[in-house]
Amino acid sequence: MIAPWHTHRPRSSSSAARSPQSVTLSPGFAPGQWSAPIPCTDWTVRQLVNHLVGIIHVFAALLSDRTPPRSAADHLGDSPKDAYRDSAEALQAVFDQPGVLERTYHGPLGAATGAERLQIRLYDLLAHGWDLAQATGQPGEPPDDLAEQALAFAQTQLSEQDRNARFAPAQFVTSDAPAIERLVAFLGRSVDTHR
Repeated sequence: MIAPWHTHRPRSSSSAARSPQSVTLSPGFAPGQWSAPIPCTDWTVRQLVNHLVGIIHVFAALLSDRTPPRSAADHLGDSPKDAYRDSAEALQAVFDQPGVLERTYHGPLGAATGAERLQIRLYDLLAHGWDLAQATGQPGEPPDDLAEQALAFAQTQLSEQDRNARFAPAQFVTSDAPAIERLVAFLGRSVDTHR
């Protein structure tokens, strides 16, 4: 079984050696785990990965000025791992386009630059990666600096919005907990502090 996160070098030579768009999930689960429940919702592992693929397609379409697909559709087909990998590669290609981070894009949640969309994608991906790790018993944590970056952005963004429609109330976690645990607790997940 492989860890739910991995990093790779962005294709663009102007990109940082490890930037938010270089972090992807590697859903390496045993076949029976696709039906395992996710701790933060009523979803299964498959439903969560389908959600991630759907949202990735929405982001890629938004940043490419195309009509986004229905996020509720089945985006996984018979090969969920391939569907996830292909969607992540498509989104990486979009973020590698010149000027994409500086442009402003309008979407269902309002206007945001490509850089802000990337940060939203980052905290969502890291939080759901944690969900998948919990559901499937996979070890590992994402790069701590990226989780810290995601937490700082999420705290700024959600302090100005009504979080009730999208996230549960922030949960307790110690201040010295790993950054990923502080991020998911801020986004409403319960973290086991008695490990």
